[in-house]
Amino acid sequence: MAETREAVAILDAGAQYGKLIDRRVRELNVCTELFPLDTPAEELAAGNFKAIIISGGPQNISQSSIDSNYRKIFELGVPVLGLCFGMQLANSVFGGTIVRGAEREDGQHDITVDTTSDLFNGLDELQPVLLTHGDSVDQLAPGFRITARHGSIISGIEDASRKIYAVQFHPEVNLTVNGAKMFQNFLFNIAKCSGSYTIDTREDKCIQEIKDVVGDKKVLVLVSGGVDSAVCAALLNKALGTEKVIALHINNGFMRKDESALVMTSLERLGLNIDMVDASEAFYNGRTHFKGSTELSKPLKEAYEPELKRNIIGDTFMQVANDAVNKLNLSPSEVYLGQGTLRPDLIESASKLASTQADAIKTHHNDTALVRKLRDEGRVVEPLKDYHKDEVRSLGRMLGLPDDLVDRQPFPGPGLAIRVLCAHEAFMGPGYEEAENILDYITSKDKNTVSAETASNIDKALGSFSGNMSDVGATILPVRTVGVQGDGRTYSFVVCLTLSSEKIDWDKLMVLAKTIPRICHGVNRVVFAWGPHIPAKIRQVTPTLLTEDVLGILREADAIVNEDLLKNNLVTKVAQVH
Repeated sequence: MAETREAVAILDAGAQYGKLIDRRVRELNVCTELFPLDTPAEELAAGNFKAIIISGGPQNISQSSIDSNYRKIFELGVPVLGLCFGMQLANSVFGGTIVRGAEREDGQHDITVDTTSDLFNGLDELQPVLLTHGDSVDQLAPGFRITARHGSIISGIEDASRKIYAVQFHPEVNLTVNGAKMFQNFLFNIAKCSGSYTIDTREDKCIQEIKDVVGDKKVLVLVSGGVDSAVCAALLNKALGTEKVIALHINNGFMRKDESALVMTSLERLGLNIDMVDASEAFYNGRTHFKGSTELSKPLKEAYEPELKRNIIGDTFMQVANDAVNKLNLSPSEVYLGQGTLRPDLIESASKLASTQADAIKTHHNDTALVRKLRDEGRVVEPLKDYHKDEVRSLGRMLGLPDDLVDRQPFPGPGLAIRVLCAHEAFMGPGYEEAENILDYITSKDKNTVSAETASNIDKALGSFSGNMSDVGATILPVRTVGVQGDGRTYSFVVCLTLSSEKIDWDKLMVLAKTIPRICHGVNRVVFAWGPHIPAKIRQVTPTLLTEDVLGILREADAIVNEDLLKNNLVTKVAQVH
């Protein structure tokens, strides 16, 4: 048998955090490779990996056939870490059972861990973690022991003799405060990795990949205004030289304030030849074939659905790019499309490049059906497709991009078009009335609005804050937003919280933000609004489309927020401004 490599195999069960697992492991200087969940055990054995990590996923065990291959994987003799679905799989393979709970666990919660477990070595017994699941371990498999609990729910198990460790939470996300320590324990104490894999040569690897793919042809790179496409353009320029790179900044009409000027100036400083095309009208009036329809969709300026907007924008980008190639008298077969696509983009779009299992959360403009067709034809070069945002920022600095471009808040290619929640009528679908009743109980303790069981669950979740909500207002906004719950896409209600007291009790708001989506399954987002309580339940919305006045207001608000973040040195401390 060949010598074991200093690498970890990640089996992707369709987790929206799948590539984040990869990122966390690489941050600890351990090499990783991503495989589909159904990869044959023999193939993994041939890879001589130090360990295997099995991700979460949107499916449940009852939907998955527990075949002999899974057992073979667990019995390869290398340490295995199962996360969420991975824990349920481990328990089921060895004879345990899984049960669908009466309620979901969504959000950050404190669990109790057994610190005698090697996985939790060096940690306190009480650990804040991110839970996102509806199914739980019921009957424990023979040979396993419980290593973590959230109340009566099993949150961690292990069979140390088989080197199998598993948790029902996400150690890869920041909401699991000591997730990095748990990965350290698994990788270094259990799997005995050395941490010798560094990213010093990542730039050289990208440059070589570009040269290998492009050869003697040219590349058209669309620079949207975000960090990713700017870094991609700079990298292509360094790899191929200015004569072989056609950089095009497309103003789609949905840019941030003064966005285009900043992009043009920053890349010109690097010696990149870049042109700008004002394609605003083409985007406003863009259409596409949506969800397999043979009929063209309504134009973007009349579109409400976020997925339709994303598809129109992605396809229009491709059409504008083709027009640019034609104007330069170049044959499409002579030009590659260069994109700053990141791994999370592909995961959220359920692209086969990143995951064969993931639910599509949202279609990214650089991963529409048209882009996938170009990929299949071998006409796309994406040197950042295995990168996360932090890694791209580091690469951008190495390439000489200015901090005000590299460190800016993430901004989607579709721009403000996606930040506007378009609606023509109030959405009060299934679960709306139930959610209102629950919110009424939380804020007024009116026992007539919910069942005794639901009231008990709410009081338990609120803990010491139960009965202390007289200053809280909670209102359902009858609009829908896209969210991720249990590794699957949801498109549902928003709850808006307000406080009548002058001093904001953030601890109380955080408890509510965790509790409401857990109890109200139709809610996928909780926001806070400064100011007085909303005086009445909302039953109507102002019809909203991508009009210039709406975009203008949002553009100014976005500029004010980003200016304040920069002034107060908070740009890198806030994950994302929506």
